[in-house]
Amino acid sequence: MNPLTRAARVLRRNLVVIAGLGTLGFLLLPNVIVTVFSFNKPNGRFNYEWQRFSTDAWTDPCGVADLCGSLSLSLRIALWATVGSTVLGTMIAFALARYRFRARSSVSTLIFLPMAMPEVVMAASLATLFLNTGVSFGFWTILIAHITFCLSFVVTAVKARVMSMDPRLEQAAQDLYATPLQTFRKVTLPIAAPGIAAGALLSFALSFDDFIITNFNSGSTVTFPMYVWGSAQRGTPVQINVIGTAMFAIAVLCVLVAQLAGRRRKRS
Repeated sequence: MNPLTRAARVLRRNLVVIAGLGTLGFLLLPNVIVTVFSFNKPNGRFNYEWQRFSTDAWTDPCGVADLCGSLSLSLRIALWATVGSTVLGTMIAFALARYRFRARSSVSTLIFLPMAMPEVVMAASLATLFLNTGVSFGFWTILIAHITFCLSFVVTAVKARVMSMDPRLEQAAQDLYATPLQTFRKVTLPIAAPGIAAGALLSFALSFDDFIITNFNSGSTVTFPMYVWGSAQRGTPVQINVIGTAMFAIAVLCVLVAQLAGRRRKRS
């Protein structure tokens, strides 16, 4: 067989896999660049060209003024926004999936509207609301704004999980004399837990790296994404790459732990 024909046949047979690996590599390329440049020691303020290998930034990640302060603020906002949006979103998802009430379709449309709306429109609307009500911009306005736009993603994830649940499992628990609270705690909640966890993780990621909505509603408060944006105009410190690499490594580690735990649970 002609080598070109054989290569074309192999390529056609594995085209989907090759395209998937190429797309994955393209998506991970920025993370690789950030990781490489976290070990760079630039001569000037801008960390855009490789100069020489150094671990100074890793030994002192808080060496730049206000960097760790903005990071701590972003983590606190993301944590509280995750808690608030997950609690509210879970209750809304159960209400939309389990109950029939007037204006149910209208509520569903309003809940999902922030997902389709451009972020700049929502950011400007929230800023106008806070200005008209006389609320001072700062931590609380950022938190309220983040809970507002994270809510839709939690409702979507949890509602999909709840609608796929078999109601006969809850009926079986009630037939075995379980109270409504016991049924919810031991049957309903464990089944819905993957959807709730997915919504919570998505909320944390969206809140932590949000810039547009935060920029409109932060006032003088500086979160980590806003710090990165401001420092890029004056010179990007290597410590930003260090923190970005650490966050990416933590996210990958959490995914691997979850995958291993899932496999071990299936085996048992």
